[in-house]
Amino acid sequence: QVQLVESGGGLVQPGGSLRLSCAASGNFFSISAMGWYRQAPGKQRELVAAITRGSSTNYAHSVKGRFTISRDNAKNTVYLQMNSLTPDDTAVYYCYAEVWVVVSTRNNYWGQGTQVTVSS
Repeated sequence: QVQLVESGGGLVQPGGSLRLSCAASGNFFSISAMGWYRQAPGKQRELVAAITRGSSTNYAHSVKGRFTISRDNAKNTVYLQMNSLTPDDTAVYYCYAEVWVVVSTRNNYWGQGTQVTVSS
Protein backbone atom coordinates (compact mmCIF):
# COMPACT_ATOMS: atom_id res chain seq x y z
CA GLN A 1 0.00 0.00 0.00
CA VAL A 2 1.28 3.45 -0.94
CA GLN A 3 0.27 6.59 0.93
CA LEU A 4 0.85 10.25 0.12
CA VAL A 5 0.68 12.59 3.09
CA GLU A 6 0.48 16.32 2.49
CA SER A 7 1.24 19.19 4.83
CA GLY A 8 1.74 22.94 4.77
CA GLY A 9 -1.61 24.35 3.74
CA GLY A 10 -3.37 27.13 5.59
CA LEU A 11 -4.58 30.70 5.53
CA VAL A 12 -2.30 33.40 4.13
CA GLN A 13 -2.75 37.02 3.14
CA PRO A 14 -2.45 38.12 -0.49
CA GLY A 15 1.19 38.49 -1.43
CA GLY A 16 2.24 35.91 1.13
CA SER A 17 3.94 32.56 0.76
CA LEU A 18 3.31 28.95 1.69
CA ARG A 19 5.28 25.75 1.22
CA LEU A 20 3.48 22.47 0.66
CA SER A 21 5.09 19.10 1.23
CA CYS A 22 3.98 15.63 0.20
CA ALA A 23 5.74 12.48 1.37
CA ALA A 24 5.19 9.04 -0.11
CA SER A 25 5.42 5.98 2.10
CA GLY A 26 4.78 2.26 1.79
CA ASN A 27 6.19 -0.57 -0.27
CA PHE A 28 7.17 0.32 -3.80
CA PHE A 29 10.03 0.06 -6.25
CA SER A 30 10.43 3.71 -7.27
CA ILE A 31 8.58 6.92 -8.08
CA SER A 32 8.69 8.60 -11.46
CA ALA A 33 6.71 11.84 -11.87
CA MET A 34 5.27 13.75 -8.90
CA GLY A 35 3.24 16.89 -8.85
CA TRP A 36 0.44 19.04 -7.60
CA TYR A 37 -3.12 19.66 -8.76
CA ARG A 38 -5.64 22.03 -7.27
CA GLN A 39 -9.40 22.33 -7.25
CA ALA A 40 -11.29 25.49 -6.39
CA PRO A 41 -15.00 25.44 -5.51
CA GLY A 42 -17.11 24.97 -8.61
CA LYS A 43 -14.09 24.40 -10.83
CA GLN A 44 -12.38 21.40 -12.34
CA ARG A 45 -9.17 20.02 -10.89
CA GLU A 46 -6.21 21.53 -12.72
CA LEU A 47 -2.51 20.76 -12.91
CA VAL A 48 -0.39 23.25 -11.01
CA ALA A 49 3.10 21.82 -11.42
CA ALA A 50 4.84 18.54 -12.12
CA ILE A 51 8.39 17.25 -11.81
CA THR A 52 10.09 14.17 -13.20
CA ARG A 53 12.52 12.01 -11.29
CA GLY A 54 15.28 13.82 -13.14
CA SER A 55 13.84 17.17 -11.99
CA SER A 56 12.42 18.40 -15.27
CA THR A 57 9.50 20.66 -14.40
CA ASN A 58 6.23 21.82 -15.91
CA TYR A 59 4.01 24.62 -14.62
CA ALA A 60 0.55 25.96 -15.27
CA HIS A 61 0.74 29.34 -16.97
CA SER A 62 -1.05 30.99 -14.06
CA VAL A 63 1.67 30.07 -11.54
CA LYS A 64 4.84 30.41 -13.61
CA GLY A 65 7.33 32.69 -11.91
CA ARG A 66 5.51 32.47 -8.57
CA PHE A 67 5.52 28.76 -7.70
CA THR A 68 8.49 26.40 -7.60
CA ILE A 69 8.23 22.62 -7.49
CA SER A 70 11.09 20.49 -6.22
CA ARG A 71 11.63 16.97 -4.90
CA ASP A 72 13.93 14.94 -2.71
CA ASN A 73 14.18 11.46 -4.20
CA ALA A 74 15.90 10.06 -1.12
CA LYS A 75 12.91 11.11 1.00
CA ASN A 76 10.25 10.37 -1.66
CA THR A 77 8.97 13.87 -1.08
CA VAL A 78 7.76 16.63 -3.37
CA TYR A 79 7.51 20.30 -2.41
CA LEU A 80 5.63 23.28 -3.77
CA GLN A 81 6.92 26.71 -2.80
CA MET A 82 4.18 29.25 -3.46
CA ASN A 83 5.02 32.95 -3.48
CA SER A 84 3.06 36.09 -4.31
CA LEU A 85 -0.18 34.30 -3.57
CA THR A 86 -3.47 35.80 -4.73
CA PRO A 87 -7.08 34.96 -3.87
CA ASP A 88 -7.26 33.09 -7.19
CA ASP A 89 -4.84 30.55 -5.73
CA THR A 90 -7.40 29.55 -3.11
CA ALA A 91 -8.16 25.85 -3.58
CA VAL A 92 -7.63 22.38 -2.22
CA TYR A 93 -4.19 21.24 -3.35
CA TYR A 94 -3.61 17.56 -4.09
CA CYS A 95 -0.28 15.90 -4.64
CA TYR A 96 0.09 12.91 -6.88
CA ALA A 97 2.79 10.40 -7.70
CA GLU A 98 3.36 7.87 -10.45
CA VAL A 99 4.60 4.91 -8.44
CA TRP A 100 6.24 1.76 -9.72
CA VAL A 101 4.91 -0.66 -7.12
CA VAL A 102 6.99 -3.38 -8.73
CA VAL A 103 9.31 -3.18 -11.73
CA SER A 104 6.52 -3.89 -14.23
CA THR A 105 3.55 -2.10 -12.67
CA ARG A 106 2.98 1.64 -12.35
CA ASN A 107 0.00 3.16 -10.52
CA ASN A 108 -1.05 6.73 -9.80
CA TYR A 109 -1.67 7.76 -6.20
CA TRP A 110 -3.20 10.89 -4.69
CA GLY A 111 -2.88 12.67 -1.40
CA GLN A 112 -5.90 13.57 0.70
CA GLY A 113 -5.70 17.25 -0.19
CA THR A 114 -4.69 20.32 1.78
CA GLN A 115 -6.62 23.59 1.86
CA VAL A 116 -4.90 26.78 0.80
CA THR A 117 -6.86 29.96 1.43
CA VAL A 118 -5.58 33.36 0.35
CA SER A 119 -7.55 36.14 1.98
CA SER A 120 -7.09 39.37 3.85
